[in-house]
Amino acid sequence: MKIEAIPISLDDYILSGGGANGESYDHKTDPELMLKLYFPGKITQPLDEMLMARKVYDAGIPTPEPGDYVVTEDGRYGIRFRRILGKKSYSRATADDPANVDRYASEFAQMCLKLHSTKLDTTQFESVKDRYFHLLEENPFFTSREKDLLGKFIADVPDRDTAIHGDLQYSNAIFAGDRRYFIDLGDFCYGNPLFDVSMVYLCTCLSGEDFILETFHMDKALSTEFWRHFVPAYFGKGVSVKEAEDLVMPFAGLKTLIVERDTRCPMPEFRAALKSIIG
Repeated sequence: MKIEAIPISLDDYILSGGGANGESYDHKTDPELMLKLYFPGKITQPLDEMLMARKVYDAGIPTPEPGDYVVTEDGRYGIRFRRILGKKSYSRATADDPANVDRYASEFAQMCLKLHSTKLDTTQFESVKDRYFHLLEENPFFTSREKDLLGKFIADVPDRDTAIHGDLQYSNAIFAGDRRYFIDLGDFCYGNPLFDVSMVYLCTCLSGEDFILETFHMDKALSTEFWRHFVPAYFGKGVSVKEAEDLVMPFAGLKTLIVERDTRCPMPEFRAALKSIIG
């Protein structure tokens, strides 16, 4: 599919924020219109992100409608879309209203259950196993023996043809009124949901206090409580928190491959979760 970028003028926008890959802008006269603009030289990323968003949206996943692929006068590429006014993420809602942590955790769990039961056309999306095999091959910090053991673990996980968010943080699920959406679906794929749920555990329990406070605006005690309410809502009331943690622990450890790719250094605090695989 060939898509041409729509020329736009930055004179119509005002800078509102920035990140590792680019900047965000608000439209000066239309409060619903927002622009995500990548740094110079990044052409394929916004196009890939937009095409993925379109495929996910067309698959029936509850996500905001994809926007337009755009280019500015100075040659920067990005995505223009309409924001959801009045939205709040489940992490922010929990931080702002901790007395209702059980309700937010249960709602988020129900969203995850529905996502993980959605069958996909596997010719249109990447397999989570293929993604992890690639990450493992490219990782310079594990030994050959460790890579063999991790590769066998990944290969032995039962296959599924259902949706996986790819970055299932509780900050990547939002609601506005009675509407609920998943956002930041750039790593969307298909496969066993344990690869996905493990991210919830990593964010709420395995991450450090400072990271949780900075990223999710709450202390670790509250994030851990979120997980304790999430477990029965997702796994069923007959599954204890410990049983759920034992199940997802090695999958949470596999997230090391993503973190080490991004930070380019070994992450021993997450590798501990791989003890059952590599010793």
